[in-house]
Amino acid sequence: MKAVWKDTLIAESNQTKIVENNHYFPMESIKCEFFKPSNTTTRCPGKGKASYYNLEVEGKVNKEAAWHYPQASHAAKPIENYVAFWKGVTVKE
Repeated sequence: MKAVWKDTLIAESNQTKIVENNHYFPMESIKCEFFKPSNTTTRCPGKGKASYYNLEVEGKVNKEAAWHYPQASHAAKPIENYVAFWKGVTVKE
């Protein structure tokens, strides 16, 4: 699977995990140069506290377009430190 934003490959992996129709990419599969930590966090009752990344490609910023669970709840341990996308990021084969 590939995650693309602004015609730029930002993550690629054959080991994604699908949860609630989102592909979660292993942390080592993301292109770190495009990811900037955000101070935003949210809480999901089933997964725990999510932390976000802003994406930066060619001077453009997509705020909080990627998220992950650094310390997932017991039920969500399989996606702990995996990254998922939204806000215009295309995930495709």
